[in-house]
Amino acid sequence: MSAYFAELSKALKAAEIFQPCLVLDRDRLDGNIALVKERLAPGFAVRLVDKSLPCLPLLSHIAGALNTSRFMTFHPPVTQAVLDAFPEGDLLYGKPMPLGAARAALMRGGNGWWSRVCWLIDTPERLSEYGALAAELSTELRFAFEVDVGLHRGGFANPAEITTLTVPRGLRCEGIMAYEAHAPEIPGLFGGSEKALKKASARAVEFAAALGPDQRRVLNIGGSKTALLHGAGVANEVSIGSAFVLPSDFDTPGLDGFQPAAFIATPILKALDPVLPGAAAVSKALQALGLFPRKGCYLYGGKWMAVPVFPEGMKPNGLIGLSSNQQFMGLPAGANVKPGDYAFLRPKQSEAVLQHFGSLAVFSGGRIVESWPALPMG
Repeated sequence: MSAYFAELSKALKAAEIFQPCLVLDRDRLDGNIALVKERLAPGFAVRLVDKSLPCLPLLSHIAGALNTSRFMTFHPPVTQAVLDAFPEGDLLYGKPMPLGAARAALMRGGNGWWSRVCWLIDTPERLSEYGALAAELSTELRFAFEVDVGLHRGGFANPAEITTLTVPRGLRCEGIMAYEAHAPEIPGLFGGSEKALKKASARAVEFAAALGPDQRRVLNIGGSKTALLHGAGVANEVSIGSAFVLPSDFDTPGLDGFQPAAFIATPILKALDPVLPGAAAVSKALQALGLFPRKGCYLYGGKWMAVPVFPEGMKPNGLIGLSSNQQFMGLPAGANVKPGDYAFLRPKQSEAVLQHFGSLAVFSGGRIVESWPALPMG
């Protein structure tokens, strides 16, 4: 591990990057893309999750490798950017949008909002609202039903609810979105993840059967943790985002063999023998008890949604706490660090974290080769 981060450090210095940044390892990314290709069950298309990959060059790189133009979107400013960047892109909302947000997007955006966005409907009330919106704007709006296959985060809970609905004029049903992020978290005591995934898949079949033959263009299931665990079935596409860069929250059996491809890198500002404010004897007593480190450092920035990975053994300390300006990190007694060295942290998630630094420093072949702008938060 130390050799890898030494190589990253060398590349950052050569690129004259001396402030906190997000490093994207493109070679590892390509390895993860290859694993998706290898493990994806036949018959599935991949829908890329833009909130988890909020960078247009990153989305383009993966979309090109997988030959997909399908995206799952979550936030109108990001939706607009993806529509503009991918003229052939087909976008499915991954959460229902408030009616006002949908109206504003349709009124302000270009033609793509009308023809290439599929909205998500989770209740009969929202279906009626969107029907009224289509009538108000004299247009046709595409939508998919959000269906509950075990996550219990909303959506239609029973296929019979869909069969009894009357779809308002001006709305066109494209299919369903079935998300089963709960499956990997089910403990063995309650049947385990494999049983939960099979149950979710069977439930998706029931919901698909509730649709008409012309309403099954989008039969979406899965997320990064589960997409590659599905075999052939009724679904025709899976959503994948974070798996490509593997933040720490995605260390799950469904992604065995994938490698972390994104790291926060930041210079070490100070390396010292830490002492708490007040009497030095207190610090010595706490160190003797193992409650306060004998060595430490201060980072340029901090308080990120990330876990420290290098220098090895680096970790925050509750007695000093966190800081977004100069974060203290405790170090093992034998650590050999100096100001100007780099510390590395692994993001817990990719959404929001990748956008925090404005751009991604792309690492490949031992060098920083490009800078990819991240999408703004909007």
